[in-house]
Amino acid sequence: MTTITLVQGDITRQSADAVVNAANSSLLGGGGVDGAIHRRGGPAILAECRKLRAGHYGKGLPTGRAVATTAGDLDARWVIHTVGPRYAREEDRSELLASCYRESLRVADELGARTVAFPAVSAGIYGWPMDDAARIAVETVRATETDVEEIRFVLFDERAYDAFAGQLG
Repeated sequence: MTTITLVQGDITRQSADAVVNAANSSLLGGGGVDGAIHRRGGPAILAECRKLRAGHYGKGLPTGRAVATTAGDLDARWVIHTVGPRYAREEDRSELLASCYRESLRVADELGARTVAFPAVSAGIYGWPMDDAARIAVETVRATETDVEEIRFVLFDERAYDAFAGQLG
């Protein structure tokens, strides 16, 4: 049985087997959650991301997919990088956003992770409306078969926390 919990705070301060990074396709760091994870996790994460780019992910990680690296200096074993879609009114990309959560849990299962901390993927700089991002995230993790024991959504502010709390009912 998987437990879903909510925390308001900084995902880089979480103790978990795996921390999910809302990455960009380059895997080389960026703003928001991505930049924070790379800064706090240190150079080991970037080094492994560069190896991924030099190999199988030469063109970058596709939207909706996930891949793991070391967690470097974070209080975790792994960082699972996933690339969320940019929000677009004219195109329904919700399946790509749901795929980020499913693929991250698939990678977590392959790694043997029992606790996974997720941010609100795509709800920051990628512009996804928070209430809809929360709905997709919660519905997807509830519907995904996984051996992960605790899925923790780590929300940066009260607005995000409230949106996710509303979905958990």
